[in-house]
Amino acid sequence: MLTLRRSEVRGHFDFGWLDTRHTFSFGEYSDPAHHQFRALRVINEDVVAPGQGFGTHGHKDMEILTWVLEGALEHQDSLGTKGIIRPGEAQVMSAGTGIRHSEYNASKSEPVHFLQIWMLPEARDLKPRYDQVAFPDDRFRNTWGLIASRDGGDDSVKVFQGLKIHVARLDAGAQLARELEPSRFGWLHVAKGSVLANGQALKAGDSLALEAESRLGLEATESSEVIYFDLE
Repeated sequence: MLTLRRSEVRGHFDFGWLDTRHTFSFGEYSDPAHHQFRALRVINEDVVAPGQGFGTHGHKDMEILTWVLEGALEHQDSLGTKGIIRPGEAQVMSAGTGIRHSEYNASKSEPVHFLQIWMLPEARDLKPRYDQVAFPDDRFRNTWGLIASRDGGDDSVKVFQGLKIHVARLDAGAQLARELEPSRFGWLHVAKGSVLANGQALKAGDSLALEAESRLGLEATESSEVIYFDLE
């Protein structure tokens, strides 16, 4: 079964310094029909103005993955971690018993465009942790590249949940397929460009839920970037 979630029906708020779109219920945006998908709780697409950002705030009992699409995001947290996240780098925080952090646009002249992804952890009150991994571009070029997994396989960041997250960057006209386990669940999010996914036309910001499907076939109708969540 394929269920389409269009970009334009997501929650949308423009605060001037922040233009944000929510695939699932978040903050002031509530949609009981789209509260989460399996362990996938949040996909927020954020564009933050130069020199602006999120001041220090706390999280608990959540796996938080940041994936930058354009620009650079500066991070600092209560574990003493400080750094900059750029495209092609996966950053994860296991909030566990509690962590505080801030995120700011690292540029004074260009916006930063990124996805913040929240996943429910497999257990509560885990020890907070941070990890960040930079991947070579060819890891994703017209193929699936693993960026996050429970066991940290293929040098991916580790998340405390039974899922795998793959990214593919497709040239216009490129085709890519993956065989699926019908007992698992899939969520495809188009981060950039546009694709045909099992016959469905998807554009940037669109998502497709897959249940009891045995195959996902993609064709990029323009240069595109997609994220696939393989979920229990």
